[in-house]
This record gives sequence, C-alpha cells and structure tokens, in this order.
Amino acid sequence: MKKIFIVLFTLLSSVSVAQVTANMSQLSFFAGEWRGKMDWEDIEEYWSEPLGDNMMCTFRCVKNGKALFYEFVLIELKAGVPTMKLRHFNPGSIGWEDKDNPYEYVLIELTPTKCVFEAVDKKTRLGYERVSTDQLLAVLEQEKNGKLDRTEFLYTKSK
Repeated sequence: MKKIFIVLFTLLSSVSVAQVTANMSQLSFFAGEWRGKMDWEDIEEYWSEPLGDNMMCTFRCVKNGKALFYEFVLIELKAGVPTMKLRHFNPGSIGWEDKDNPYEYVLIELTPTKCVFEAVDKKTRLGYERVSTDQLLAVLEQEKNGKLDRTEFLYTKSK
C-alpha cells in the first residue's frame, strides 16, 4: 500500500497544474490579524488588505515568550497570476534564504474562501481557507522523502 501511495503521489506531483489568474481583491478573504496556538508554539500572522497589485504578511512563532523565527511574505501579480514570495528570519533579522532567492509559489486554486499556492519546484503547497467568520486554516504540504507531510495551522481572528 505504501508503494502504491508513493507512486500515485509521484505521478500526481508531476502533473502540470494550471496557474490561476486573479486580481488581488479576490484574496482579501484572509486579510486580518490571526493568532493560533500549536502544541509547541504560539503563532501569529498579519495579512494586509490588498493595495494595488500586492498584499503583504508578517508571521512570528514564539515559544515560552521568545521568538523562534519570523517570516515576511508578499503576494504580487506576475503576468496576472498572484505569486507569493516568502522569506524566513531568525531573531535579530538574520535571513535564512539567499538574498536573491526567496521561496516562490504561484496561485493554482482559488474559490471565494480558499486559495492554494504551489512552489515552482512543485514539492510544496501553501493554502489558506476561511473556515468561518473568525477562523482561518493555513495548510502547508511538503514532499519529504517521497511522502506528503501535511501541517495545519488553525488561526482565530484577533481584530
């Protein structure tokens, strides 16, 4: 069964998924200040309202009152396709990624309450779904050693 899953996942991963053209206002459903609590950390994301051709986000992860890491995320239109660029930072604003190579994801799925972005290498997906008026579900899916690793982050609207 495990081998069948790996083969199926590999085949599905290699299928080309069409990029979705959209305007930034279609992504406004997840704008706001969001907080969540995981077993091992407190998390917070702030998504700006769309302004022109972009949105931005700051994220922080805190454990026992100390920052573990931060993220800065932009979504910009690139030939009509919302494209997400993400960078990680340690405390002290020490960047993880090379200065010219942020993570890049393109929009591949969009409904009025859900969007999914996929990495250029097709090994990672990041999605946001407004599951209620005050809850946002972020889902990170990553291929690791031929397996799909899925992490869910449930946020509550704080403002």
